Amino acid sequence: MAWIKRNLFFVIGGLLALGLLGAAGFYNYKGWSHNTAAFNQLNDIYRTLRSVTSQKPSPGNDKINNIEAAKAQERQMRDWMRQAADYFQPIAPIPSMDTKAVSSQEFAEALRRTIDQLQREADTASVILPPKYSFSFEAERQLVKFATGSLGALAVQLGEVKTISGILFEAHVNSLDGIQRVRVSDDDASGPQADYFDDRSVTNNLAVLTPYQITFRSFSPDIAQVLAGFASSPHGFIVKSISVQPAGALAATSPEAPAPPPASVPAVTPGKGGLQTVLNEQLLRVTLVVEVVKLLPQK
Repeated sequence: MAWIKRNLFFVIGGLLALGLLGAAGFYNYKGWSHNTAAFNQLNDIYRTLRSVTSQKPSPGNDKINNIEAAKAQERQMRDWMRQAADYFQPIAPIPSMDTKAVSSQEFAEALRRTIDQLQREADTASVILPPKYSFSFEAERQLVKFATGSLGALAVQLGEVKTISGILFEAHVNSLDGIQRVRVSDDDASGPQADYFDDRSVTNNLAVLTPYQITFRSFSPDIAQVLAGFASSPHGFIVKSISVQPAGALAATSPEAPAPPPASVPAVTPGKGGLQTVLNEQLLRVTLVVEVVKLLPQK
């Protein structure tokens, strides 16, 4: 105690120095903790930046903003889609479904009326049809009540079949063997196999693609007219495949169908100065697979 009294100033100075050392240590510890947290946060940001910039596509850098470029390209694509919609106008279902659901009676009447109309148009265009042809709706033609939930799809298909038939008639093909569609109703199970195409509609992010297989007989200029008709249509048609072969004698797949007159071949007679060149036009049997493109509503 006496020593403390004699060295009071030394003791007080030592305590003050010890306190200052403690405060300095605590300050250094706080600074080290803060620096460590900041360093770890910087590393996290750096890792995130590396991950983002390594993505395909990259968001860009200070000179190129790929995100804004992608948004601009998306706007251009949507503008193009709006303009292209003029060439993908929907085909009206038969009967119309604008205001209400189709009833069995309405569809039955529309189906018979449409088949009669198509048969008359074929006769006017001198297109030979199989006897009593129903344009792929043989299973539904005599029905008055239809499978539940099928009327909407059948009405859409009837409108599409009518449009396809109109293109063939306008091209004045020699004969129509048949139009085959995909099955959309339980009633289709009882129809003749020749009415159906073993495929299905496909839906992607932009549209619904519905295939049809068409078989007809004609000469080569008429085939060109058919392809031009699909290409120039305001509706979305895509010709997926075409098969052409000599037609043979019959104009339709049914053995009872009348045979068309044989193609006339001019007589080859030698002329002055050498042989005369003539065109030997042959009747051809054509099978087309055509998809109807129906754009989905834009979000």
